Amino acid sequence: MIYRAIGLMSGSSLDGLDIAFAEFQENAGRWDYAIREADCYSYSEQWIAKLKSATSLNALDYQLLHVEYGHYVGKEINKFIAERHLEYQVALISSHGHTTFHVPSKKMTAQLGDGAAIAAETQLPVATDLRAMDLALGGQGAPIVPIGEKWLLGDYDFFLNLGGIANISCKTEPYVAYDVCAANRVLNMLANGAGKEFDDRGQMAKEGKINLELMEKLNNLDYYKRSYPKSLANDFGTDTVYPMIRKSGIDVNDSLSTYLAHVIVQIKNALEKDLLTLPGGIQVSRKLLATGGGAFNDFLMERLREELMTLNIEVIVPNADLIKYKEALIMAFMGVLRWRQEYNVLSSVTGAARDSIGGALWIGQEA
Repeated sequence: MIYRAIGLMSGSSLDGLDIAFAEFQENAGRWDYAIREADCYSYSEQWIAKLKSATSLNALDYQLLHVEYGHYVGKEINKFIAERHLEYQVALISSHGHTTFHVPSKKMTAQLGDGAAIAAETQLPVATDLRAMDLALGGQGAPIVPIGEKWLLGDYDFFLNLGGIANISCKTEPYVAYDVCAANRVLNMLANGAGKEFDDRGQMAKEGKINLELMEKLNNLDYYKRSYPKSLANDFGTDTVYPMIRKSGIDVNDSLSTYLAHVIVQIKNALEKDLLTLPGGIQVSRKLLATGGGAFNDFLMERLREELMTLNIEVIVPNADLIKYKEALIMAFMGVLRWRQEYNVLSSVTGAARDSIGGALWIGQEA
């Protein structure tokens, strides 16, 4: 059976709306995929401001933004379909939405992007709210991409996503994954202070020096002492980490250098713990697939490779499409599994009471 679906992802780094049109084929329990078309539609300054301020809105204004963003997403999908001549080829849309609130301790998560609005604009079936069922079952609701890693990308021992938040998946049995630390969101905020959208290929960090005092404070944050399952909300980076760096008073290059080093330390620490659960531990050579915007940061990847060599882990960076659109691809796959009424969130990753079929379905076309 072949499924053709669009997956959508809006990450905490606010670089834009990732859209991937993919084909999935299931044969005797084995899944194959191909990304046919993909793009990132950058947010306007107005939309960046709206998304950044969403958590400070009153209840009515928040709901109005939820609907407005849904219609915006629907129109962007229509634009994508028209530009790539995909009319009548897309069978399903699966939208992650833009995360605003994430409070697993209260069994609540919220993503902007009303599914009914997207379905109304596109006149196609739409899956949204992919995390909510897992939260209701007592899970963290994150990370959720391991289901796609398990079925679509099975040739690696570890998966590292370097997005607004860095998260790791470990191909153990049962599967384990969790958020490691804030990543690109903080690095981008620091670069913004120098009038840059981001630190291109890590050149500013490369010119800076590590501030050991700040490094120690960052590494002692309580989150890193917790065992998984665990997940991070965007405000960990924006409201906890970023103010700590600003308070240190060091310049932009040193701030970037220090935080980049902190990200690498936390990734290495996490992987070292994971290796203890695998047969052979550090003595066995293993492969890690690195994706997300951070995989384009040459200095970050150079330093990460050096550090992980000591753990006998080879860092592999795939083609540009998979780097940029892995999460959008897996959102499309999760939508397909939702349509088939099959489990699309792994409880071994999130800590929920059981695996679940996550997502609300909105039927946009006439009967």
